[in-house]
Amino acid sequence: MKNKSAAAAAETPGISRRGLVKGGVAAGGLLLASQAFDLPFRFAQAAAAGSTGTGSEADKVVWSMCSVNCGSRCALRLHVRNNEVYWVETDNTGSDQYGDHQVRACLRGRSMRRRMNHPDRLNYPMKRVGARGEGKFQRISWDEALDIVSDNLKRIVKEYGNEAVDIHYGSGATGANFVRSSSSGSLVSRLMNCYGGFLRNYGTYSTAQISAAMPYTYGSNEGNSTSDIVNTRLVVMFGNNPAETRMSGAGITYHLEQARERSNARMIVIDPRYTDTAAGREDEWIPIRPGTDAALVSALAWVMITEDLVDQAFLDSYCVGYDEKTLPASAPANGHYKAWILGQGSDGIAKTPEWAEKITGIPRRRIITLAREIGSTKPAYICQGWGPQRHANGEQTARAIAMLPILTGNVGVNGGNSGARESTYTMTIERMPLGDNPVKTQIPVFMWTDAIYRGREMTALKDGVKGKDKLDVPIKFLWNYAGNTLVNQHSDINRTHRILQNDKDCEMIVVIENFMTSSAKYADILLPDLMTTEQEDIVPNDYAANMGYLIFGQPATTPKFERRSIYQILSGIAKRLGPDIEQKFTEGRTQEQWLQYLYAKMQAKDAQLPAYEQLKAQGIYKRQDPDGHFVAYKAFRDDPQANPLKTPSGKIEIYSAALAEIAASWQLQADESISALPIYAPTFEGWDDPLRQRFPLQLSGFHYKARTHSSYGNIDVLSAACPQEVWINPIDAASRRIKNGDTVRVFNDRGEVRIAAKVTPRILPGVTAIGQGAWHQADMAGDKIDHGGCINTLTTQRPSPLAKGNPQHTNLIQIEKV
Repeated sequence: MKNKSAAAAAETPGISRRGLVKGGVAAGGLLLASQAFDLPFRFAQAAAAGSTGTGSEADKVVWSMCSVNCGSRCALRLHVRNNEVYWVETDNTGSDQYGDHQVRACLRGRSMRRRMNHPDRLNYPMKRVGARGEGKFQRISWDEALDIVSDNLKRIVKEYGNEAVDIHYGSGATGANFVRSSSSGSLVSRLMNCYGGFLRNYGTYSTAQISAAMPYTYGSNEGNSTSDIVNTRLVVMFGNNPAETRMSGAGITYHLEQARERSNARMIVIDPRYTDTAAGREDEWIPIRPGTDAALVSALAWVMITEDLVDQAFLDSYCVGYDEKTLPASAPANGHYKAWILGQGSDGIAKTPEWAEKITGIPRRRIITLAREIGSTKPAYICQGWGPQRHANGEQTARAIAMLPILTGNVGVNGGNSGARESTYTMTIERMPLGDNPVKTQIPVFMWTDAIYRGREMTALKDGVKGKDKLDVPIKFLWNYAGNTLVNQHSDINRTHRILQNDKDCEMIVVIENFMTSSAKYADILLPDLMTTEQEDIVPNDYAANMGYLIFGQPATTPKFERRSIYQILSGIAKRLGPDIEQKFTEGRTQEQWLQYLYAKMQAKDAQLPAYEQLKAQGIYKRQDPDGHFVAYKAFRDDPQANPLKTPSGKIEIYSAALAEIAASWQLQADESISALPIYAPTFEGWDDPLRQRFPLQLSGFHYKARTHSSYGNIDVLSAACPQEVWINPIDAASRRIKNGDTVRVFNDRGEVRIAAKVTPRILPGVTAIGQGAWHQADMAGDKIDHGGCINTLTTQRPSPLAKGNPQHTNLIQIEKV
């Protein structure tokens, strides 16, 4: 077992018309959407009554899972007839009492039938016949497709070396063993490690800034489990919105509600939007300008320090750099946190509530009362989602929010937290071995487009290259498996389009996908993949507080058309790379044999696990955290000498000498900041950027209930339930003569989106928001105006200073009525 840091009723029974034609394919091999989503209730009623109908195969129920990147992992019970899923249920095991509750899927997972049976599924291998991005392809055989891939891989490795091969960031399939798309854990990584390696990357689009920043404070990035809120008196959430990001019964929302029901803790939500996590559950919503959380924290700290609300004993014993007593010798005079807050530091500005009011938009009186409440309430569970760090100054924001539990001594105790996002208890899992990557060079994951067109210019001090001083070769071969980040989920889509269209720079793009996504249109070779529900795999929970579980998924249907599993696809390529590569990759095992081999290793580590066949039959296995709740840094709090942190000093580093050295040596632009202290610093395209004279509104993205990033983005009933809109405050709408539902143009120098307006007081004036993940729909040979509501038409691709991460919530735009 381990702890991991950071994270309705069943669908109406029915069967699509695809289930009524032999092999699931109508004449001509194509189906209309209206056919695919038809619900003949007589079949549903027959299924409910246990009848299979004359001449049909017997019904069966197959355990599987929804394993997209939402931070939850949900069990599905798929009802199958005639090799077709016609009805989706979810977990029905346990007593349905908190702690033994059912891992119920949300409406996304419950729409799996529509996703599996979608008429737009990819069915055959194809090669590009038009320009990249046009989406023009020709059907080819699997032999031809795999020959083209392997021949080009051999050629590019021979000419440029393995550093020219990139496994692109993807998160469309996560958690499982075989169906796992992350570049650090996918089977593509195993294949490339068998063939000399590939260019590494670090960070993620979701968490680059907080993952890079928090280790400078704590040595790692951990938080108390959400279930530990049962032990707290106060919950303060900075941009944490599990009701829309982790909303299923397997996720954090259920634990949050159940824990608060037992503790009766007050909950304060600090967010530019009145989110669904608030939505009547909160005791107070405090709207804040995007990117200014660190300024709020600084003013809260000023009140706590001046009113003697800090835990001085904790700061003296466990921390470095709060005041002169614990300041490292290498730091400048008055370089400590207390001096900076009180105006005795290098900038000479006291971080008073009046100072913060102008920056954050929060009234000074509210800042004072919030500081007093946090400073006088113990324990307090102070946490942050990943939204606040997904800004251009996100690294400093993440460390700043962590200062609140540090100042008040709420770290390492039940009911407290580190200021990070929640951690979770997870079951034992044995991953597919990936082997060693001989290539040690790494680039920031967000900067892959730069590595294509200016790869040889990228350096360690300017661009965050690791493993060497500079990149030697640009990216020439790009693998993309289950990831829509080539285009849709990457910033500045029009810029990305220009880079990818040039097939003289990146010479080969291989996409392995289920649908013709925005990214798939840029493939040179496009290969049809099976879904998680169509193959055998084992997945552990992701973020599930103090109840861990394993789901053993089985293929609900046989492979249709010419779709193949990722293991089968890569085994075919390995064979073409040479018999030694094939042997290294497969080790002579089938997918089923690999699972048996890996599960035996799990049982050797964890004797409580059920037998392989037992788990396979029951579908899901659950277990409570034997420690009750995960408490971040508890051992350190109990005995800091015996259990030092992984920081250079072994303590909580408020002042980081390592960051001071980076700030002094890296090449930064004038409007970029890296600091040894967790301070607030203005940023490009922030609330006070002069660019606001042209583009006066801040634009942030948010995770939308209808999709997980872009997964499920083509399911019609989900889109109908949650239409794509731009949120705008009534004050901003009135000055533009915009009414609710009007079509508006949202634009800046990077692009333009046409979208419906949602006029609502649930967002701060001067701030707008668009749910991220909507599929890009633009004529890229024409006006390039997006009509799908894809926020990344507008987002900046300029990375954050320290992590070189994704600042997709830092954007300035204008809105006009069409």
